[in-house]
Amino acid sequence: MGISSKIVGIALVAWTACPLFAAESFIIVDNQTGHVLAAQERDEKLPVASLTKVATAVVALDWARVREADLSALVTVSQNALSAGGMNPVGLQPGDQMSVRDLIYCALLASDNVAAVSLAEHVGASLPNQSGLDPAGNFVSHMNALARSLGMSRTRFLNPSGFDADDEGASPYSTAEDMARLVRYAYNVPGFPFYVAQADRQVHLLRNGIDTPFDLRNTNELLGRDGIDGVKTGRTRRAGDCLILSADRAPESTREGEKVFITPRRIIVVLLRSPDRFGEGAAMIQRGWGLYDAWASGGRKTSKSRSL
Repeated sequence: MGISSKIVGIALVAWTACPLFAAESFIIVDNQTGHVLAAQERDEKLPVASLTKVATAVVALDWARVREADLSALVTVSQNALSAGGMNPVGLQPGDQMSVRDLIYCALLASDNVAAVSLAEHVGASLPNQSGLDPAGNFVSHMNALARSLGMSRTRFLNPSGFDADDEGASPYSTAEDMARLVRYAYNVPGFPFYVAQADRQVHLLRNGIDTPFDLRNTNELLGRDGIDGVKTGRTRRAGDCLILSADRAPESTREGEKVFITPRRIIVVLLRSPDRFGEGAAMIQRGWGLYDAWASGGRKTSKSRSL
């Protein structure tokens, strides 16, 4: 190993081992390879609040792609969706109707729990259901099946919104590492990158047959800064403040003889229980790119122990 490679290696180890951030758990990952650039308590089981809705959207979009489902189809909001608990910033009421597409926007941009449950009930009613579960429960079973297929071995989803159970009940949980695995998958799901990149969106609900527009604003305050084009915020009493960010740069091109190689450049940041999620998130993106550049200059070497 040359002197420059040794310096890069020492810098990576030193930064990774040094808890420079107050977030209880975090991870920074290269999206292309899954190489872990930095992490702290990355496999600690913690509640992840509305970060859960990434899985909700992915299951719904996968279903729509396989079934060639019409995303403009209307879904009727049930009383059960309203009583599931948590945020309802759009003000959805039982009997309201909204398209599948707009429910996804509401869940991802506004973190609307009622929209997430309504989406789960609609999609869950047409997914395979060998256990005879209610539609929302069946949908959650498919969320957990997706998690298992991605190697998210320390994740348990209990509902489509990420809402905490009461003090006596079981709680959902995941890890920074598992959520990074999920986001890497999500960025290969058609439509998902577009949804989470929207700073705002007007959706439409039908109430008593009257079209009622509603302007959504993305809860991700860092969107559009430093190449950040996603992904999701989360907050509950148990989870504290959580955040997933994704940022990209223009692809890197290199030439070897007559061949030109194009390397996409995107990093993912997941932080859980942060006292300053947006401040720390912005700093992690900057640190992440610094580590990425050092890793790339060393040949983008990966190993099983340092990759998802």
